[in-house]
Amino acid sequence: MAVVCLLSVAALPAGSSGAGPAGSTRIRVLQMNLCNSGMAGCYTGRSVTEASTVIRTEKPGLVALNEVCEGDVDALERTMADVHTGGTVVAAFKAARNRRTGGPYRCLNGQAYGVGLLAHIPAPYGGHTVHSGIYPMQDATDPEERAWLCVDATGALYACTTHLAYTSPVLALAQCAYLLGTAIPLVRLRDPHQPAVLSGDLNLRHGGSPDVRSCVPSDYLHIHDGAVQQLMATGGFTVHSSRSVGMGGTTDHASFLVTLTADRRRSRSH
Repeated sequence: MAVVCLLSVAALPAGSSGAGPAGSTRIRVLQMNLCNSGMAGCYTGRSVTEASTVIRTEKPGLVALNEVCEGDVDALERTMADVHTGGTVVAAFKAARNRRTGGPYRCLNGQAYGVGLLAHIPAPYGGHTVHSGIYPMQDATDPEERAWLCVDATGALYACTTHLAYTSPVLALAQCAYLLGTAIPLVRLRDPHQPAVLSGDLNLRHGGSPDVRSCVPSDYLHIHDGAVQQLMATGGFTVHSSRSVGMGGTTDHASFLVTLTADRRRSRSH
């Protein structure tokens, strides 16, 4: 099992990160809320174009996308493929559910609306599996039922994202607890030693009431953008750097870029 763990961390999506100090690997994680449903007041119709520019500039290895249409993920997947000339870029999307119809919640343009993931996996590509779900706890007055999404990149990492309820911090905390306490542990059953990263707009704050830290496992790394965007990761990671990336007024959220360092030697014991 120690050999498997070593290979898992060594194969983390590098983006422009690449090798760090001896015995470590870096991964750049970009968290984005693009507000692109067409219905919210923060919609401009320009956020996907700006997101493509940011991806080209920052060259992340992992991108978490919130408040996007399904076609947005396809467009940004092409940008990721252009940015990374080697390895494999994988993309996944999970639609929120419409409480009234039982089908996908939809953007104004008719496309399914929800959350997405983009991940660059350096060679050798070992395949990937997509896991997703709708939270069992929802706001009965909100037609949008919130979703979670994970990609299991075999031999590399588990990458997850979500966009939690905005109508009630207590409900958002319950969804967070379900994701970190039930959904992600089930996803990780295939290989509990493979590292995991969760990035999303949780509509919860560090030091808020309730406090987002109430749902973070004690052995997870946790960092935030000073507002509602959060990143959490399993043991073996440290934060090399983090900063907000402006989106030129195309959405109401700056993007959040975190560079993680994975210590391969430490990860073998997790």
